[in-house]
Amino acid sequence: MNTPHIATTLPRRRFLRGIGVTLGLPMLECMTPVFSRATESRPPRRMLLISNNLGVLPQHFFPKDKGPGYTLSPCLKELAAFRNDFTICSGLSHPAVTGGHSTENCFLTAARDPTGSGFRNSISLDQFAAESLGQQTRFPTLNLGVNIDKANRSLSWTRDGVLLPAEDSPAALFRKMFIQGDAKQTALSLKRLQERGSVLDVLSEDMRGFQRGLSASDRSRLDQYLTSVRELEERLAISGEWEQKPKPQTKTTEPKDIADKAKFFPKIQLMLDMARLAFESDSTRIITLMVDGFATPVFEIDDQHRTRDGYHNLSHHGQSKEKLAELEKVDLQQMRHLRDLIASLATTPTADAKRLLDHTMVLYGSNLGDANVHNCTNLPVLLAGGGFKHGQHLAFDTVQNKPLCNLFVSMLQNMGIESAVFGSSGGILSGLNQL
Repeated sequence: MNTPHIATTLPRRRFLRGIGVTLGLPMLECMTPVFSRATESRPPRRMLLISNNLGVLPQHFFPKDKGPGYTLSPCLKELAAFRNDFTICSGLSHPAVTGGHSTENCFLTAARDPTGSGFRNSISLDQFAAESLGQQTRFPTLNLGVNIDKANRSLSWTRDGVLLPAEDSPAALFRKMFIQGDAKQTALSLKRLQERGSVLDVLSEDMRGFQRGLSASDRSRLDQYLTSVRELEERLAISGEWEQKPKPQTKTTEPKDIADKAKFFPKIQLMLDMARLAFESDSTRIITLMVDGFATPVFEIDDQHRTRDGYHNLSHHGQSKEKLAELEKVDLQQMRHLRDLIASLATTPTADAKRLLDHTMVLYGSNLGDANVHNCTNLPVLLAGGGFKHGQHLAFDTVQNKPLCNLFVSMLQNMGIESAVFGSSGGILSGLNQL
């Protein structure tokens, strides 16, 4: 988390003496120990948020017509068996989020002007949802990546605009979810959590005199900081409870990581399999997955085809017939993996005799509408599952776009979060209705 800016006229020693403050809050329902909460009244809702930061070829992705009777585009024909389980949206984007590849970290935040001086990201959709829902599972969210530059790219950002590194090792993720440590390891994990908590205990003395010496702006920043500390305290306490609870069991064997970045699609498939396992075991209900095409070198499209160039250079095709032909194959392969994911969720039953897909939203999209020219409008967006009335192409103005965050608000409400605003939203997405 970021500490607040303190006026340079404030002596450092005085700040250190006064930094202690009692971080007390009244006991709220959200602070009740996680294992003593009442049984949920409805089946849990889930969402998987996927972004390829180089997008797709728009001319092969978007349908030519709109409404429920639209004609499937070349890309969407790969999903034909599930056309009533997904909605295609055109004419959506984030207002004032421009700057080509720099927008990749803003896909789930809608933070404006990412190339501007002093830019600071905002909270991402997944973290906003996790904050609102509280920790109902072992992992509030899982943030995953394929071929990702972990230090610089992520779909997941804190309220303070801090990047949350993506997990790019399926094996490490599997161990976190399913491998139970022995008593010694559990004790060590609990000790580490307590040590983190002890740092917060330093903030324990009255700070009123110190706060009176601050400007209104500094008091506001300090209040934001202390709020973050309170939230961290709660998360540490809940993490300690989960550390003592047995992990779920699975018949799936631990996967082997794929180190070769050229194995682009096998790596995507492996991460999608892990996401499905996470949902099936209820390890989490919110997952993000960034497919980092920008960091992907020459790669295999399938057993018979290999690209002639790295994904980034390929995306800047300049209308080259050879590059366009390769990109079309790449996009079709992406759709096949998405189809297989939807199929697996559609064939997994839930306790209420429905499909896991009916309780799981799968969002696929990109921060780029056309990577060839770094266009950030008319973003490719596909939403599957979640109990919505699908089978349609929601076509909005491709010049005067609707805010993509309108869709995000609809998704938040589908998760049971009573929020009418997120990012640049102006309400819910019209035309997207529940069954």
